[in-house]
Amino acid sequence: MSVRSVIKSIQDIMRKDAGVDGDAQRLGQLSWLLFLKIFDGQEQQLEFEQDNYRAPIPEKYLWRNWADDDQGITGDVLLAFVNEDLFPTLKNLTVSIDKNPRGFVAKEAFSDAFNYMKNGTLLRQVINKLNEINFTNTNERHLFGDIYEQILKDLQSAGNAGEFYTPRAVTRFIVQMIDPQLGETIFDPACGTGGFLACSFDHVEQNYVKNGEDNKVLQGQIRGVEKKQLPHLLCTTNMLLHGIEVPVQIKHGNTLSRPLSSWESDIDVIVSNPPFGGTEEDGIEKNFPAEMQTRETADLFLQLIVEVLKEKGRAAVVLPDGTLFGEGVKTTIKKMLMEECNLHTIVRLPNSVFAPYTSIKTNILFFEKGQPTTDIWYYEVPLPAGIKAFNKTKPMKLEDFDDCANWWGEGGSPQEKLSRKNRQANEQAWQVSLEEVVARNYNLDIKNPHQKEVINHDLDALLADYREQQEGIQALRDKLKIILNEALSTLYVESKQ
Repeated sequence: MSVRSVIKSIQDIMRKDAGVDGDAQRLGQLSWLLFLKIFDGQEQQLEFEQDNYRAPIPEKYLWRNWADDDQGITGDVLLAFVNEDLFPTLKNLTVSIDKNPRGFVAKEAFSDAFNYMKNGTLLRQVINKLNEINFTNTNERHLFGDIYEQILKDLQSAGNAGEFYTPRAVTRFIVQMIDPQLGETIFDPACGTGGFLACSFDHVEQNYVKNGEDNKVLQGQIRGVEKKQLPHLLCTTNMLLHGIEVPVQIKHGNTLSRPLSSWESDIDVIVSNPPFGGTEEDGIEKNFPAEMQTRETADLFLQLIVEVLKEKGRAAVVLPDGTLFGEGVKTTIKKMLMEECNLHTIVRLPNSVFAPYTSIKTNILFFEKGQPTTDIWYYEVPLPAGIKAFNKTKPMKLEDFDDCANWWGEGGSPQEKLSRKNRQANEQAWQVSLEEVVARNYNLDIKNPHQKEVINHDLDALLADYREQQEGIQALRDKLKIILNEALSTLYVESKQ
């Protein structure tokens, strides 16, 4: 049975349980179960490899000892074990990150986890279904993203706060173009479920790891931070699945909550799709310079990314069109970016890449720290022939980036192709000087000069554009309501004092 079929069966089982209300809770329920199963799979591998192996958590709580037997405990006995024994023990483990790092990872994973299921028989059925997936199989480990993606697609509100699954094609293209090397620190400050980090790990492993010592180096290269508990747990699980034995460098917290000045500039590579379209909580903006304070998440992350990159460090960041054409604080941030970094390439993505989560137009900004921008190359990735829009059944594929990858630079070896030398303008690519950008007041939303404006008479496409505009207007209204309500609440409180 395929992974997708197993997950569909698990969802159907959970729908029968009175304690699980909606897909969000189903995802939360599945996450801690997945973690324990994959955690134990890696433990069994470590036990085989290490002569002095010691279990990082009490052995009775390892998946193999309570869940692996399809005829094992079930019903009220299973429910009592999970609620009254397993959860309290793992949440309250006495472990240190230095002496028992894997035990520390387990404790962190369960810090905010919760068992929603109230029917022990149904819980056993879910566990048995999970036992049909062999995550130690190399082929199946790469399908982990499918599990999250499939459930996330069921979450109707997934894109409301700028949170959505980054298509695998986009992730792989970005990592290929950035080409992280062995020994370079690789960071995603809003890592979600770890798609960029997992892809980066695989890239280095496949291209640059030659022996066990190299693998040890790679183990320590990956760093990430995720604000929300659920994606953090999934990211930790994802890292375990990809072979990172102790993913303590995947932190649970808000990257933006620290003053910008407190960060060290020590990162070689950043690959990220930070949340956009949302706003940060009150006070977060105070961690940033006065002239660049904003509550818009994407703008804050862009500042942070520039700050933490070391000299000659490089980044690729997915950002919305609003960042390109926005004014005010956005202009100040873009000016800072171009003064401190060489913003050498902007890849403009087709409108529907992130469907069904959002219709917001997006771009990939590639830049390197240490030299100011003098010219920017743009590349507009077109929709494939015969496709009007990407969707669930026709997502973007890596080969849709082939023309862009071939244009990136000329040369025989992969490294020469990534050098960006001898680029040529064509129907999809054009170059813009710094002087032109400055004259436009740093408006980077520059249209393809080789493409004539096409008048679209397709009714479906026109209706889709209309709906997109209405969604944008409604989102703006909602933001204004929030800002107005906060202002009125502040005035009310002050008037009572």
